[in-house]
Amino acid sequence: MQRPVKILLISDIHGNFPALEAVEQQVRNESFDLIINGGDTTVYAPFPNETIDWLREHNSISILGNTDIKVLHLLEGRKLKKPRKAEKRIMYTWTAEHLTPENRKYLSQIKKTARLDLEGHRIGLFHGSPANDNEHLFQDTPATRFRELTRKTDCNIIITGHSHSPFHKKINDVHFINPGSVGRMFDKNPDASYAIVDLASDLVQVTLYRCPYDVEQVVSKLRKNLMPPIYEDMYRLGRKLN
Repeated sequence: MQRPVKILLISDIHGNFPALEAVEQQVRNESFDLIINGGDTTVYAPFPNETIDWLREHNSISILGNTDIKVLHLLEGRKLKKPRKAEKRIMYTWTAEHLTPENRKYLSQIKKTARLDLEGHRIGLFHGSPANDNEHLFQDTPATRFRELTRKTDCNIIITGHSHSPFHKKINDVHFINPGSVGRMFDKNPDASYAIVDLASDLVQVTLYRCPYDVEQVVSKLRKNLMPPIYEDMYRLGRKLN
């Protein structure tokens, strides 16, 4: 019997390479056929180049998230209307200023959505939802909303990010999967979140994981780059504070 396709599913890294590296170590004994990244690769933690370098080296399939799009706008010379708070804007401008030319090019070539056909499954990759790039889907989002979204695409597996909320649910024979956030969880647990998906013609098996990482490594570099102290607390507490 042929083994299932094994996918490492990550999202919302937010430039947190120490967390991504910890995930890599935690799954080091696994052999993956594919790495899928659901966007928001950049902004907030100060390791954008290390993060993108890793995605490039591992031939990851990535889409853009809202933070990535804003960084691209800055690189194009456009002014940001949002975020309005100075403590948030600086995280975008710092990232745009520090990206290498190679990683600027990589980011500019990523699309907002992606479509894969694997093992007879139609997989759609959306940062927010099939209806809206910025929609937040959670474990407790009403089933009626998920049913509405099944009619927005012909995919039977819908992968999302953005909400930093890990879940897997099957509605109308459609699998909705959110691996949570590798780099910036908001549930009062700073540990990285990711998923492993085993896929065969008659199998969609999703396992959600958490992974501790060296938060102080992130805090140290935030401080070294004179970034707002609120982010030190945010990473230590695993909470959204602004």
